[in-house]
Amino acid sequence: MADHVRWGILGAANFAKNYMGPAIHAARGGALSAIATSKPEKAAPFAEFAPGLKVHEGYAALLADPEIDAVYIPLPNSLHVEWSRKAAEAGKHVLCEKPIAMRAEEIDELIAVRQATGKLVAEAWMVAHHPQFAKARELLQAGEIGDLVRVDSTHSFYNDDLGNIRNQADVGGGALRDVGVYALGSVRLITGQEPAEILAAEIDWQNEVDASAHVMARFPGFLYTGRVSTRAAPWQEIVLHGTKAVMRLPVPFNVQVFGEARLELHGPGLETRTWRWPAENHYVLQVEAFNRAAMGAADYPLPLEFCRGTQVFVDRVFAAAPQG
Repeated sequence: MADHVRWGILGAANFAKNYMGPAIHAARGGALSAIATSKPEKAAPFAEFAPGLKVHEGYAALLADPEIDAVYIPLPNSLHVEWSRKAAEAGKHVLCEKPIAMRAEEIDELIAVRQATGKLVAEAWMVAHHPQFAKARELLQAGEIGDLVRVDSTHSFYNDDLGNIRNQADVGGGALRDVGVYALGSVRLITGQEPAEILAAEIDWQNEVDASAHVMARFPGFLYTGRVSTRAAPWQEIVLHGTKAVMRLPVPFNVQVFGEARLELHGPGLETRTWRWPAENHYVLQVEAFNRAAMGAADYPLPLEFCRGTQVFVDRVFAAAPQG
């Protein structure tokens, strides 16, 4: 590694083309250098914003490239553990799209790989890098809403295309793994607490995947309710209800797509205070944090151990709900 991280991408997924590829290219401390795809024409849109991009015809060829320091993995969910392990064992740092695993015990395997190889292995959970979450933690810890009583989170969009991988069971589709990691994990991120008990869970199974899920859980200090769906109109928000005030994040997950990132503090009394982040790109912030960690300049702020806690939460919801 020279004075920056040289990135490769395994596959030419649309999400990589539209979001993470440009973010890797724009982030300080790194450069998008290569992509692996069996259809070279799919690399053309990446080369438009990353001139000189090297194209490998197979994933193994990219992992064997000595001029690549880190890889981003946007493959179907069921392939995340396999290729994260292969990449780390090939000497590459790894940023793998969420969910990095299908079950919590698979993350244990990746933690062991990280320890054995000394490579950074991380889940691409970009929301944790957005400053609105740091502000929410700060206000909560400062007692601005009083004692926390209730937290509610929602994330939904509509996708009934059975040809889409989000609706295919064999590749790890379903709402909980796709957007549940946001709705469930963000509550852990803001509050620093873990669910003590799943009080109720209901899943709407369609095409053998969880198209929608409703959850009620007891945390040590508050009651949580949440819902995620791939069969409902697009909506997202997080509400933290305290004894003195209410904190609301109306665009917690798809910043600049669903709307402007902002944090609203309603009360005490009738006043409302608002913080706004109109320009922050959480994908770029995520890559910059990864670059610093890969270069040894800082610890990565979202270790696999945290991601394992969210996967445990997801696993417990699946176990508590009637199966389809």
